[in-house]
Amino acid sequence: MTLATDISTAAASPVAQPRVLHVGCGAAHPDKLPEAFFPRGVWAEVRLDIDPGVAPDIVASITDMAVVPTASVDAVWSAHNLEHLWAHEVRLALAEFLRVLRPGGFALVTMPDLQQVAALVAEGNLEGPAYMSALGPIAAIDMLYGFRPALAEGNAFMGHRCGFTAVSLTAHLQAAGFADVRVQRDGGYALWATAVKPA
Repeated sequence: MTLATDISTAAASPVAQPRVLHVGCGAAHPDKLPEAFFPRGVWAEVRLDIDPGVAPDIVASITDMAVVPTASVDAVWSAHNLEHLWAHEVRLALAEFLRVLRPGGFALVTMPDLQQVAALVAEGNLEGPAYMSALGPIAAIDMLYGFRPALAEGNAFMGHRCGFTAVSLTAHLQAAGFADVRVQRDGGYALWATAVKPA
């Protein structure tokens, strides 16, 4: 993924190590940061999750990150989190992303592309594998409602409550106050967006 490469270079502070707030981080793993935050060691990762069981640095919901100071991070990385919120909560989460970013900082967000998922459903392929992930096959139904094996194991955090197309995600980020919003499809049923907090 190269959408945020230029923007992440610009956000890096020459004085202090830039900080990326990794929201909805899940279990710790060295490969969870995308290439926008490479090379390793340049960015300091601060892990935030609602689930204390994954041992994050900060336990909080992305709709209320009051424990994170205003304008305290250079970037926010959100991988497959917004679709787990109710539609009316999305504005709260994006407002929090914007609040914790320093001016000129950026958010990098990825999630399922419901326009591509809808094309699968329209073809009659709701439950057949669309692609293989590290966790196993992913079908349109998983992208719409949440990863079925995790839900079956009782992980309610994995349920999906809303979704986005490139157009709707762009509109939500702009309405939240972000500038230079860029959303693109990755060709693999996902949207990737970068959005900058205005200086």
